[in-house]
Formats: sequence, structure tokens, C-alpha cells
Amino acid sequence: MATFLDQLGDILFLDIETASLTEKFEELPERLQGEWLKKERLIQPEKPDRSPGELYFERAGIHAEFGQVVCIGVGYFQQKKKEKKVILRSKCIAHPEERELLLEFKALLDKKKWVMCAHNGKEFDFPYLCRRMLIQGIPLPEPLQIAGKKPWELRHLDTMELWKFGDYKHYTRLELLAAVFGVPSSKDDLDGSQVNGTFHLEKDIEKIKKYCLKDVEVTARIYLAMNPQEEEYHVEVLQLKDSSKDHKKDAPQSD
Repeated sequence: MATFLDQLGDILFLDIETASLTEKFEELPERLQGEWLKKERLIQPEKPDRSPGELYFERAGIHAEFGQVVCIGVGYFQQKKKEKKVILRSKCIAHPEERELLLEFKALLDKKKWVMCAHNGKEFDFPYLCRRMLIQGIPLPEPLQIAGKKPWELRHLDTMELWKFGDYKHYTRLELLAAVFGVPSSKDDLDGSQVNGTFHLEKDIEKIKKYCLKDVEVTARIYLAMNPQEEEYHVEVLQLKDSSKDHKKDAPQSD
């Protein structure tokens, strides 16, 4: 019978970073501009006198219809039984063109029957990826196909959902779980609210990728902490080389 550590290698931990589709509201196609204005009224109905598009730069990135995926961090564990350790092998997928980024991610999902794990993945990462793939004309890879499947047939794990233990009115930030379990923070140089500015204004994709990979590591370590084992084992992190097509044309390289 497979042990927890044996099954660990089938889990693909992931995190996505997103940004608004365009830097400025006025750059959106006209039809999308009209739809965003309707969205704004739903987001802040108490402020009917706001300037048109006022919330776009701040909020559009979290909505797949008005945003884009700028990088995807992934990681998986390899077990070294003799050395009593597991190695988290991680990398970031990023391209100047979102479609190419999503195609590379699809190719990764097609290689193996992965179980996907993200923090708040069932409400954000997984549906966002599905929507952006379809908008880009990309067939959904098998792990993201949910239509017609029973809940127990889905290979989706969500560390936030796992922490709820059936409590439907509970939201827990990744950073809080990291603090509870003594996992180092991923919010040293950047947090989610700063990604849009870092992407559009600073054009520093390397900074975003670094932050994204830290979130992958934090999620993976939290998942391990939620599944304590009788025998202690060491966790080692190995970052793999990023795609050769990463944003080299559009963004400066960090030191």
C-alpha cells in the first residue's frame, strides 16, 4: 500500500500571478470597457460618482475576463528514502505572450496524471486558469476538466479548504497558515496587491517570478505540515531552470 510520501510525488503544487489585461482602462477593447464599468458598480455600489475605470488598475487582475496570467509557479516532491528527505523541485513558467505560457503549462499537465494543489485554488487558481485557457482557444487539459465529473473524481487539493475542516464560513490567508506552522513568509519583497504595478509599471517579471515560487514553496510546506509523519524527514528545495522563452524581451533581468 502506497504511503503518504509515496503519493506525495503525484501532487503538483502551483501558484499563479495575474495582472490586468492592459495597463490602462482606456486601452481595453470598447465592449470590455462597458462590461468593466458594470463590474465596478457591483464591486463598489456605494460610490456611484467614481470616475469611469477608477478601479480597473487595482482590481481587474483578479477577474479572468479582464485579466491575464503573467506567470505560473509549479513544484513537486521527490523522495530520497535512504537520506530521509524530500526534494521540492520547482520552476516558474512565464512568457511575453499569455497563450504561450498557458500552452507550456498545459503540456506539463498532459505529461502525468497530476493531483493539483494550491491555496484557495478551487476558488481562484483553477477556475482562472480554465477561463484564460478557453479565452485563448486552448483545450482544457484533463486535470482541469471538471464538467460531468463527480466531486471525488476531481484531483484538486486546496490547502485553504483542507484547513476549514468543513467550516464553510472560514477564510484563512496563506500567510496566516505559514505563521501558524512556522513556515518562512513569501511576502518579503512583494505581496499580491503589488503584482499589477510590478508587471505594468516596473516591468519586473523576475521579481514576480521570485515571489510566485516562494508561494509555491510555502503552499507545499504547509501541505506537509498538515500531514505530519511519525518519522522525521528533511525538506530540500531545488529550483529548476525557467523556460528559455521567459520575458527576456520585455523585462530587465534582476541581479
